[in-house]
Amino acid sequence: MHTVRPAAVAGAFYPAQAQILANDVARMLQDVQLQTPPLPVPPKALIVPHAGYIYSGRTAAAAYATLAPLRHTVRRVVLLGPVHRVAVRGLALPGVQAFATPLGQVAVDKRAVAALASLPQVVTRPQAHALEHSLEVQLPFLQTVLSDFELLPLAVGDATPAEVAEVLQAVWGGPETLIVISSDLSHFLPYATAQARDHDTVQRILHLQGPLNHEQACGGTPINGLMLAARQHHLTPHLLGLCNSGDTAGDTQRVVGYASLAFLAESAPDQENPTVEKARHADH
Repeated sequence: MHTVRPAAVAGAFYPAQAQILANDVARMLQDVQLQTPPLPVPPKALIVPHAGYIYSGRTAAAAYATLAPLRHTVRRVVLLGPVHRVAVRGLALPGVQAFATPLGQVAVDKRAVAALASLPQVVTRPQAHALEHSLEVQLPFLQTVLSDFELLPLAVGDATPAEVAEVLQAVWGGPETLIVISSDLSHFLPYATAQARDHDTVQRILHLQGPLNHEQACGGTPINGLMLAARQHHLTPHLLGLCNSGDTAGDTQRVVGYASLAFLAESAPDQENPTVEKARHADH
């Protein structure tokens, strides 16, 4: 068994040269920090897109920039993303000790893996991770914004919202644990159609109204589990960024949608969420 899962999409989804990659990530984070007001409290969970950085990197950076206050607090990142190449029943662990990127290695959290051992929906499938980009593209951002952390990587296939939520609950932890859900939104629709579809999808997430299907979000399965867990833990979603590939580096005939959202534990969970109204009138 391989002990390290090597980078599979370096040089395709993001730069393969460490210094170029580090500079690109730092620049995207700095750009959004200058334009985005800080959140009232640090996030417990994020939804982040996973396309190539030229397409969705800035939207991803809007989420990761919110982790600055947690740089020395977060010690475990629970990272869930959809499988794109290998069919899986349940949620798949990689069966390795670390993930590698051009910025170095991130150790897999053995204690978190052990905490899931009794859950039948959790399986070990190295092949589900071998070429999967949805988790890998998040790592250089995490390696940049966090000081020292371990990873619980789960490639999500066919699973119910309750099965995903049960996994999240098992490793929920406290401030030392961050949950990241990797997902794009609609795929290959004309620009205006995608805008309308993605706007509706974001509204559903902001109101914790699932389930989403895979036409709304390719990571709909892990998002559905997060929304269920968010209701249980009284988390409030906040929209951080919304665009599509037609806004960044693609044509407008067949676009892919991207959104970043932060889920906050707030003292008044039934307080009106100002980002809902803001998102309703946002023009992206």
